[in-house]
Formats: sequence, structure tokens, C-alpha cells
Amino acid sequence: MNKNQAITIGGLRTTPGARRNVDLPIADLYTSTSLHMPLQVVCGRHAGPTAFVSAAVHGDEINGVEIVRRLLGIKALDKLRGNLLLVPVVNVHGFLDRSRYLPDRRDLNRSFPGSATGSIAARLAHTFTEEVAFRADFGIDLHTGALDRSNLPQVRVTRGDAEAERLAMAFGAPVVVGAADREGSLRSAAAEKGIPVLVYEAGEALRFDELSIRAGVRGILRVLRARGMLPGHKEKAINGSVMASATTWVRAPESGIVTQRGALGRRVKKGERLAVVTDPLGTREEAVLSPISGIIIGRYNLPLAHEGDALFHIARFDSVKVAEDVVEEFATTHDPALGRAVETELIGT
Repeated sequence: MNKNQAITIGGLRTTPGARRNVDLPIADLYTSTSLHMPLQVVCGRHAGPTAFVSAAVHGDEINGVEIVRRLLGIKALDKLRGNLLLVPVVNVHGFLDRSRYLPDRRDLNRSFPGSATGSIAARLAHTFTEEVAFRADFGIDLHTGALDRSNLPQVRVTRGDAEAERLAMAFGAPVVVGAADREGSLRSAAAEKGIPVLVYEAGEALRFDELSIRAGVRGILRVLRARGMLPGHKEKAINGSVMASATTWVRAPESGIVTQRGALGRRVKKGERLAVVTDPLGTREEAVLSPISGIIIGRYNLPLAHEGDALFHIARFDSVKVAEDVVEEFATTHDPALGRAVETELIGT
């Protein structure tokens, strides 16, 4: 087994078998307070791929911050082959403001690969891509649903990227969605360099969701094992993941008060009533119907909606029954009520 080489990030050198915290300088606050993007470099003793795990590209999507924090405490990383770059908070400005956006109101995930002389979003994106993303062989970017929207744990990959799809299936989220790259996204910028990136979507902005966090930690470790960066680990066989053949959004037919019925992970039939939209006096009522048979993988949580608001995100599968079974087993496997014993089995601590 070949010995690893030292890796230099942010001008700081990390030698094989060592870990190092690095602070990458980003745009200061207008109070002259200095800001830095924190990351930890884990340099394995033996050679292998370089991977990154990033969170809070959208500053209010904080599940990933906790996932990275837990990863940092896992002893299995002492046996890492290659290098792991762990970035718990990419959008530091948004994280401080509890906001999805940067101070210039730009979406960082539409600003990659960025520019050293552009807007604050472009500069931050440039720092991350040059120092982290473009140094890696693959990456995992952690997200949640937006404010007041929840996502069933799912992995999104570039459609047709065989290696990304293989790693997505290894992750073990119940649903894998193949999607076209969005211009300016981290996934798109990395794909242009031949670097596959998995996007893990789970939970809701500004909330910790224990099931999503546990699944995220476990999924990352499974991907690292699939790439040979960690030793194999015996775990209970599960149904794994299912690839969605298509997804669709169901929108509010009119403005009003929404009485929800569709829960995340629920199997629905075409034409089934998912919710009802009424006016405050109850004189007008309109049903929200599912246009397809599938599984609910995203939902709007507020009881108030404007006409056209996205209420449900539904995924279609070749076999909805198989998808339903996978979702049910996933929920049972990661149930926080099962406690430490299951967590030990899943991550091999």
C-alpha cells in the first residue's frame, strides 16, 4: 500500500496521518471583523482519492453542519486512505444571518465557479472551488429543503454520470434523483472538471432533523467505503436506494388556507387528494390532487399558500411498491428511538 503525500490547503501543509484545521479568508464584515471559512483537512497515512464534504452552501440549511461535526468525531477516519476535506459552513455570511443568501442577496449555489474579482458571492465561490472542490476527485454537498419546506432524505446526481450514480446508490438514501445540472451550481461547476458531486437533500432549513442527520453520516461513510477510502464494514443488509424515473411539483390551485394530508415518504395514487385549499370563511374549497402515482419526497409545511406555490414534490418510480418498502425500511433503520446500538452498527464506531 503506497504512502500518502502531504496536502496543502490555504497555504498550510498537512502531512500523512495528521489532521489540521484551516481557516480560508473570505470577505470581511463592514465592521472590519475578519471572517474565515473553517475546514478540517484529514490526510490519511496511505494514498487514495481526495474527497470533500461541504455544508451550508445555503446559510440557513444547517443539518449538514451537524453531519460534518459528527463525522469529525468518528474514529474510523483514523484509517482513512487519501484525503478528506470537511467544510461545515461554506456560506459563512448567510450562516451568521440565518439566511439562504449572501449579503448581496445572491444565491451562492448559482455563483460557481466564481471569480476572484467579482461580487462577494463570486469571490466566495472562487475561494471554495479553487481551494477545495477542484482539489478533489469527488464531493458530497449537504442541503435541506428551503425555509418552511421539508425534503425526504434523497440524493441528487447529474443524470447519466455513471460514477455519480454508483456513489449515490452506495450512499443509501431511500431515493436517488437524476437531474440536469443547474448553471452556476457547485455540482455543475465540478462536473465541468470531471468531478462527480452528490447532493444530499434532507430535512428543513433552520432545523435539525435527527433521522436526516444519522442517515447523512452513515451515507457519507458508505460512499467513502465504496471509493476504497475506508475499510469495509459489515452491516445489516437493506433494500438500498431506488432511482426515481421522474419527479413533479404539485402547486396550489388558488390562494388560501391549506389543510395538509400528504406526509413525507407517503405513497400516493394518481388523482388522490393530497390537501384542500379553502378561503378563511370556508365558503370556497378546492382539492389538491396528485397528477401521478409515486412517493412524496418534498412538502410545504405552512398552512397558508399563494396560488402557484409548490405544495408537494412527488417522485415516480418503475415500481412504487418497491419504493414504498425502501422508504419504510429506511425510516425504521434510522429511527432515533432505536438508540446508540443501531447507530454503532450503521457507522462502525
